[in-house]
Amino acid sequence: MKKEDCFYVGTLVGKFSFKGEMLAKVDSDTPEEYITLESIFVELSTGLVPFFIKKCQLHKSELLRIQFDSVDNEAAAMALLKKDLYLPLSLLPPLKGTQFYYHEVVGFSVEEDGKLLGAIQQVIESGAQALFQVQTEEGKEVLIPIHDDFIVAIHRDLKKIVMQLPEGLLEL
Repeated sequence: MKKEDCFYVGTLVGKFSFKGEMLAKVDSDTPEEYITLESIFVELSTGLVPFFIKKCQLHKSELLRIQFDSVDNEAAAMALLKKDLYLPLSLLPPLKGTQFYYHEVVGFSVEEDGKLLGAIQQVIESGAQALFQVQTEEGKEVLIPIHDDFIVAIHRDLKKIVMQLPEGLLEL
């Protein structure tokens, strides 16, 4: 499995017991959605490696306590500390309306007031505000904050996002 065909789930952040149980910090508002997983990919130096899950439960409402089939001691758990967890993109539930996954809108065109602004080259997540990096028709690069108030509609079939931006934002 290639990393680009997967989405980031979280990171193994600690050991829970001497029997190899581990704690995972999940990048989700609803970590309980992951307690029924049968397997997950762990990013090792050799790439993404599938690990089968023997037991998984919520721990203190924000972490997952995971017991992998092949990890049964503290030393094996230590080797996995700080490793990232991934799942295939096919396991993401489809979103509706103006909700979207960042990876799905790369390449979408951005339109405002019936005028094509350009195409989304990437989503920049560093800092407090996520941004669309848009390549305009004139070849200029603009950064547009991703904010619910700015997104009017998403047309997945047309690969287009319709936005209403504050006056002067594109001139910054």
